[in-house]
Amino acid sequence: MSEESGQHFSRRGAIAAFAATAGAAATGGALVAGGREAAPAPRPARAGARLEPFHGAHQAGITTAQQRYALFAAFNLETTHPVKGERLSTEQTVAAFRRLTEGWTVAAERLTRGLPPGPMPFARPEVPADSGVADDLEPSRLTVTFGLGPDLFERIGREGARPRRLTPIPGFRGDRLEKAWSGGELFVQVCGDDLQTVSRAFRTLRSRAPGLARLQWSQQGFLGAFGDATPRNLFGHPDGTTNPRVGTAEFDRAVWSDADEPAWFSGGTYLVFRKIRMNLPKWDTSTALTQDRTIGRRRSDGAPLSGGHEFSEPDFGKKGPDGEPLILADSHVALVRDVPMLRRSYNYDYGFQGNREPVADHHHGKDADHDHGDDMPVHSGGGHDAYDSGLLFCAYMSDPGEFVRTQRKLAESDRLNAFIEHTGSAVFAIPPGMRPGENLADALLSAT
Repeated sequence: MSEESGQHFSRRGAIAAFAATAGAAATGGALVAGGREAAPAPRPARAGARLEPFHGAHQAGITTAQQRYALFAAFNLETTHPVKGERLSTEQTVAAFRRLTEGWTVAAERLTRGLPPGPMPFARPEVPADSGVADDLEPSRLTVTFGLGPDLFERIGREGARPRRLTPIPGFRGDRLEKAWSGGELFVQVCGDDLQTVSRAFRTLRSRAPGLARLQWSQQGFLGAFGDATPRNLFGHPDGTTNPRVGTAEFDRAVWSDADEPAWFSGGTYLVFRKIRMNLPKWDTSTALTQDRTIGRRRSDGAPLSGGHEFSEPDFGKKGPDGEPLILADSHVALVRDVPMLRRSYNYDYGFQGNREPVADHHHGKDADHDHGDDMPVHSGGGHDAYDSGLLFCAYMSDPGEFVRTQRKLAESDRLNAFIEHTGSAVFAIPPGMRPGENLADALLSAT
């Protein structure tokens, strides 16, 4: 396709999307695919396929046993008319929001059941209804989780229905946040045990956005096949050891919304998302003692340095032979203790991003903040400061304010700061689950 024809198709799709949105507002938002060829016959998942339920009191992808792959993305609703260029009214924005969430809800529910997502809206009849990249693949525990950003509620005229604790995450000392990796009005988390299935689901959702919303950012993460063991991050340490146990009162207090939230948000939660770049070359050339004392746990088995096993309570008063605490007061464990949250993070490794500015200043000579060992030339790993790898930190919690209060302490004195840098940040309200036939936006748009 030529550049000219590509532009023509994009404009045509945007016009069709806006026209369909206006029609949806007048007809209650029914999904239509008039004038298209019949979609291929559904091919349901085979008996015994690993399926995660889409419907329920809470959205899937929160208490779901963590899958191996994840894709996170944020979108912003369109602000102007695709033809006239005029700013959209609140009513038009609401119609676009409803149309988008209807398409997303239907497609996500079908994909998690192993069914085709249905016809692609606004496309020409000869365009295939689905990418085909996941044909003959099972859903592999696919989940799709949706969220709403702080700025969305004013855009759709629902400031009064905004969850009470949904406020933007402030910047902290040492942050190097990129706008391209932060914020967003609408959030999508896609998780599964097959990366190609995850990719197909995201492409499906993105194909329903033209004319209605634009992609703000996306990030992809992975985990090893750790089975029942706590997943390890790229520092080699278990990540999520202190998570509350699903189904306990402690979990419910830490994760699900409080009683003082708007009624439509009952059963919801909040997600704090942070992209954290790890300085792996510096970490990998640090001693084992430095690494363990930085975290406050043994890398080998995740046990606190005060002794015991991975799930033993840390003893912050216990001292070593030298009279110093075994767990240092500025270790990561000491500073994050007792923070109520469910960590559901993923590793990422994007390699050398040659099309971007380095994500950290390159070091030289004696002013370098680390060395490579006595037998290794200073810059034998030249360019590694532009290498982007680390952690996609995800914390589900009933009060994001707990994260803010803790992060302020971490930013000031955490020993881990010598090895990490926060480069992306966002917070979202995660609505409660849906019943069959319900749309993601129904409860919010009907709230008074």
